[in-house]
Amino acid sequence: MDIGITGNVIAVVTIDKNVVSSSSAPIFYAANEEQRERVALLIAKTTRGMVHDLEIGAYIIVRH
Repeated sequence: MDIGITGNVIAVVTIDKNVVSSSSAPIFYAANEEQRERVALLIAKTTRGMVHDLEIGAYIIVRH
């Protein structure tokens, strides 16, 4: 059984600039929750990634 991190974080999408201070992935700031969700889905769709809700006001898009 192989256990470890196998995916890559492609992007972070948030509406609160205080939630994410730095990242090795690009950070996208949305104006509201609706735009945050839409941007995350579009990035995931174009990169074949999956959206994960961190439940702190930010989504990450990860390629598994």
